[in-house]
Amino acid sequence: MSLPVQTSRRGLIPLLGALTAIGPMSIDMYLPSLPTIARDLGASTAAVQLTLALFFVGLALGQLIYGPLSDRLGRKGPLISGLVLYVLASAGCALAPSTGALIAFRLLQALGGCAALVVSRAIVRDLYPPREAAQVFSLMTLVMGVAPIVAPLVGGYLMMGMGWRAIFGGLVVFGLAILALAALALPETRDAAKRQAEPAASLTRDYRSLLTDRRFLGFTLAGGVIQAGMFAYISGSPFVFIELFHVPAEAFGWIFGANALGLIAASQVNGRLLKTRAPEGILGLTIQLPAFFGLCLATLVGLKVGGFWGVVLPLFGYLAALGFVFPNVTAAALAEHGKRAGLAAAVMGALQFGLAAVAGSLVGRLHDGSALPMAGIIGTCGLVGLILYRTLAARPKAQLSPEAP
Repeated sequence: MSLPVQTSRRGLIPLLGALTAIGPMSIDMYLPSLPTIARDLGASTAAVQLTLALFFVGLALGQLIYGPLSDRLGRKGPLISGLVLYVLASAGCALAPSTGALIAFRLLQALGGCAALVVSRAIVRDLYPPREAAQVFSLMTLVMGVAPIVAPLVGGYLMMGMGWRAIFGGLVVFGLAILALAALALPETRDAAKRQAEPAASLTRDYRSLLTDRRFLGFTLAGGVIQAGMFAYISGSPFVFIELFHVPAEAFGWIFGANALGLIAASQVNGRLLKTRAPEGILGLTIQLPAFFGLCLATLVGLKVGGFWGVVLPLFGYLAALGFVFPNVTAAALAEHGKRAGLAAAVMGALQFGLAAVAGSLVGRLHDGSALPMAGIIGTCGLVGLILYRTLAARPKAQLSPEAP
């Protein structure tokens, strides 16, 4: 479907970026408070990190619901419903009396917020061909990338001023703002003629088709495993930097923000490269970067070389490389599935966030007071992601034209 004028499409990009920012805002904003929450609720490190791991589980499972719904009912209705649930669950997190209650509300928060992630991807596929879609995903990464810069800083200062519960109050305000913008400014991009209540057998057939598409799985799993390395960093970094390296909570936000700047810068370089190269061509040149920086990190930490900087610098390289990987792997995975973009985006998101949940929970379970569990998982994710891409998704070089659309 096309909107009436090109400017209206461009005007959607900040809103789509804000929708995808719900994920990082909900994760990054409360990261500086994880050690404080553990002390306040009398919980173990592993128990508090479960609030993060189960958030990933909610993001994964919820997308399998909202994706097919958005194909059948349109994009806007399921999105609004999910955002309402997100706001209510965020309020529940702010009032949670125990670790168990916080975990439950975090799961509900993810089940609501995931609607924004899957619907925003599907809208891009509704409106743009593959190369333009990759450029839009790069621009959305710019908007979304502001969240990891702002969120830990805001979260750190809210915690210092009013306690960790105020962080979830801030997410209520953020959710209400996004809900209002989506209700008032977001058009319906799924043509009524394309919406249909297909029988369960048809939906099962569509799932089977996606899960047996070798290249779709290759892009999805490679991107998901590499993204899981980022979530291992998200899960482990508060304890590594705040407890191991004794970085103050507010200063931790600056470290987190610097890493996000690397991702933003790389995504914008990627956007320029897409003017002359196809997404797959760029991916073929950059997919090895997370493996390189991840293995550097694991080696330096394992050999106890470099201290603080031996952790910070390879992490920066790994996260910056994601600015090339994310937009292109997403565009490539969705390129051949325009008729079921919601379902394809849902399967992609579910697999990726399911892998993120595994990585995040492993960091918590293997926590030993050092940076090694986090570093080892990140290095493994980078290497496995590269192997999956090379074996499942990569085409021979002869098939990759720099000017391919």
